[in-house]
Amino acid sequence: MLKALKARIIQGYRTGTFPKTEPVLPDRFAGRPVWDKTLCTNCGKCVESCPVKAVVKNDGKVTVDTGKCIFCRDCEEKCPSGALKLSKEYRLAAMTRSNLLASDGIYEPERPTDREFLKFCGKSLKIRQISAGGCSACELDFNVLGTLAWDMGRFGIQVVASPRHADCILVTGPVSRNMLLALKKGYDAAPRPVWVIACGACAISGGIYADFPETCGGIEEILKPDLYVPGCPPHPATLLEAMLRLMNKR
Repeated sequence: MLKALKARIIQGYRTGTFPKTEPVLPDRFAGRPVWDKTLCTNCGKCVESCPVKAVVKNDGKVTVDTGKCIFCRDCEEKCPSGALKLSKEYRLAAMTRSNLLASDGIYEPERPTDREFLKFCGKSLKIRQISAGGCSACELDFNVLGTLAWDMGRFGIQVVASPRHADCILVTGPVSRNMLLALKKGYDAAPRPVWVIACGACAISGGIYADFPETCGGIEEILKPDLYVPGCPPHPATLLEAMLRLMNKR
């Protein structure tokens, strides 16, 4: 016991200061895409290079669907003029699907409008996480938020063992056919009202598995998400910021 206490004193305070201060992001972090129309040469290489068809061009305007994007940087690397880049903007989440579309406009993170959610979950949030065929990347980055470094419990956010105790169902993975029934049962078991968080590109749109017959291509046609958190996987700062903004604590 004394050794444990001594080690804890030596370690000191290890929880990060986010959201009071901006998170420390790695140099290779890929955030919200930004397109500069003044630099674009209309070569179309960004569209051709995207492995998940997240980049589209309409009437000369390039738009990146961050709900499909896996942030692989292929579009950025193939763009000869540097018109399309992945920024350091980690605030990627949206409450509506259309707000996941990134282009050349001024970006302002979406504010919560669900008054019922704020009434029930404005001060605390109980989450049941369901991995619907995920590769474990999104699951691991979500689990990181429960560690000492992030400690999401200090904001009243907790993971519960049963959907019967949950306010939210957080779904990861493209929803494999084998997990479809389990997902539906988990959602049905939750008390009403219950909200849905789509975590990662796979849960939002199917990601790289969107066209696979063994998956449902995300949860959009199964459960209507109340919060979309893009990424492959989402950075812990992206996910925590999303939940805090949903609770109107950000």
